[in-house]
Amino acid sequence: MTLKPRHRRFLWIGAGVLVLAGAVSLVLNAFQSNLVFFFSPTDIVENRAPQGRAFRIGGLVEERSVKRESDGLTVRFNVTDTAKTVPVVYTGILPDLFKEGKGVVAQGKLGPDGAFHATEVLAKHDENYMPPAAAEALAKAQGRMADNRAVLDQAAKSFKP
Repeated sequence: MTLKPRHRRFLWIGAGVLVLAGAVSLVLNAFQSNLVFFFSPTDIVENRAPQGRAFRIGGLVEERSVKRESDGLTVRFNVTDTAKTVPVVYTGILPDLFKEGKGVVAQGKLGPDGAFHATEVLAKHDENYMPPAAAEALAKAQGRMADNRAVLDQAAKSFKP
């Protein structure tokens, strides 16, 4: 059976649309599976982070929290946004700029033990860098501290011995 030229053209257009739809579907699926969201330690503690899916955590490396294990590669440290703290476990070589009290972004998954198991750790690259969500969380925490300081200063001024 021979198809009329008009029907053959419709067949080619239909096949092209199907191939294009398949390609778009594959691209969107790849994009979705590689999409990594950022969460602060407060988000993680309040169970707003995904379970069993990779995401990023950012904040400050808590002072005196870095502990190296005997294998020489595994490092445990805490990441804080000054409101909440999350323990992080990382096996690998840390960046040169990684230090306590400095900004850090780690990518990985939350483990059943409650610790964040990082597959990648990024330290800030200059004095001005801070992940936007972490900077916002720190600013909120520092704002609360400034409000408390203002109240204490006012109380001290009104105190007369």
